[in-house]
Amino acid sequence: MPTVQIRPALPADVPLILHLVRELAIFEREPDAVKATEADLHRYGFGPEKQFDCLLAFIENEPAGLALYFFNYSTWTGKPGIHLEDLFVLPAFRKQGIGRALLSAVARIAVEKGLPRLQWDVLRWNEKAIAFYQAHGAHLKDDWGTMRVEAESLTALASQATPSS
Repeated sequence: MPTVQIRPALPADVPLILHLVRELAIFEREPDAVKATEADLHRYGFGPEKQFDCLLAFIENEPAGLALYFFNYSTWTGKPGIHLEDLFVLPAFRKQGIGRALLSAVARIAVEKGLPRLQWDVLRWNEKAIAFYQAHGAHLKDDWGTMRVEAESLTALASQATPSS
């Protein structure tokens, strides 16, 4: 099996990151959903408003996948954690341990920082991903679901008046 190299993304990797995110969107049946631009990734991944970190995986210097994550906070644990936004391996490189290596690398960051949890969302139809994650100790939080407000609903919610005192 070829050696997997994993390294933190650099500003010069932004086009590659965007390419991999677009490939992920195609895989997730949402090919037109990616609105992020290279400028967005530079700003929020490498600029003064940094919001995320990214690890890239390579096989023999060929880009193979990514893990993009950010830190969150739990009032229940009283500590930060990591939210894994995207874990993706290009189809040509699957079944070579890359997904495991990326997931393990992010878990190692959490452990080294003393963080109590690593969490992410998974599409319920993606049974292979669910089985992969469960094989690595993850479990679905059946009692919890992801809620989202966006676009016009977000604007409408933001414009609601606060109650008078």
